[in-house]
Amino acid sequence: MLAAIGFSATAEAGKKPTKGPSGDKFYFPSNKKISKKHGTLIWQRKAQKGVRLSSARVNKVIAYSSKSTTGKKVAVTGSLAIPKGKTPKGGWPVVTYAHGTTGIADICAPSRNAPNGPANDSIVYVDSGLNTLVEEGYAVLRTDYEGLGTRGIHPYLIGKSEGRSVLDIVRAARDYKKGLVSKKFVIVGHSQGGHAALFAAGLAKNWVSDLKPRGTIAYAPASHTAEQVPLLPSLTSPSSLTALASLIVRGATTADSAIDPNALLSDGVLAFYPDTKTECLGALAEPDSLGGIAPSTLIRSGADQKPLLDTLAANNPNVVTPQPIFMAQGTADTTVFPFLTNQLNDELVASGDDVDYKLYPGATHGSVVEEAEADSLTFLNARLPSSR
Repeated sequence: MLAAIGFSATAEAGKKPTKGPSGDKFYFPSNKKISKKHGTLIWQRKAQKGVRLSSARVNKVIAYSSKSTTGKKVAVTGSLAIPKGKTPKGGWPVVTYAHGTTGIADICAPSRNAPNGPANDSIVYVDSGLNTLVEEGYAVLRTDYEGLGTRGIHPYLIGKSEGRSVLDIVRAARDYKKGLVSKKFVIVGHSQGGHAALFAAGLAKNWVSDLKPRGTIAYAPASHTAEQVPLLPSLTSPSSLTALASLIVRGATTADSAIDPNALLSDGVLAFYPDTKTECLGALAEPDSLGGIAPSTLIRSGADQKPLLDTLAANNPNVVTPQPIFMAQGTADTTVFPFLTNQLNDELVASGDDVDYKLYPGATHGSVVEEAEADSLTFLNARLPSSR
């Protein structure tokens, strides 16, 4: 019965959650410590500078159980930030936040971040907005995603994996301390995280039926990656897009073993491809790395692209959710192009979703988060009012 209502025996009994080990050992719990029940807390420890949100009363890094797309139990990590003040009846309402692309290497996990860390710039740009949410009375949960910081390859832009990580951290936070956070939550994400947020919305009804999703906010969500592959030959100047494309290929290999990077990628890209497992996006995008290669030379001449294209098409975030979606897109975005998000909006509406879609003139891929903050808060407060 306890399993049915979503509490672990530890949380129900009021015991203190297990304190995890120091250092990197925190990220690699033994298989015995990982529960078969997804969303179960493994352990916790204090969050370090670079991870903490200054507005929060409690900042923790947590490890929790989830399931891979093949159904294998896995450990996933993330962080939780709890507002100051008295916990409201029913617990603090929750924002489960899905981060944008940092990279695939373990050092790129947001919960491992430190000031001047290798992925710092790709993480802290949203801290001001997240602190605002905490001040507004929302518990903010941030998953690292499967395989980012923990064992295995991160399934980059593989929707089911991302979505499960985003949802399971809500269960894990309720496992941390009974009554601390609510069953009610809104999903928020930017870029890769917008993609993850939409997939989480599509999965929520069946994956976390014991919880109560109230809506989704997606800023410039990644979409239609399969349709962008034929555009590569026209991009003949060196670009950071080559680094992103290489991460996409690495992520796709986790979903289909028929995708062989050695047969698919050019020799120039393969020379740097191992770095995707050790370097974060910023370093990969530099001119002396993948950023110095034109996207037009990414794919080896004559390579069979079908396995890759099929996987990418299957992970387009055209999901179905009974909860409303707010989607924001900047018109000056050169990473997630506006025409792709326009197309995604049309698809979501055609699927029966309730979408409030807004374009922000002049906003770039990064600035759209700030530009849309007021509208996002209006949506959030309407769907999930805080106690403040």
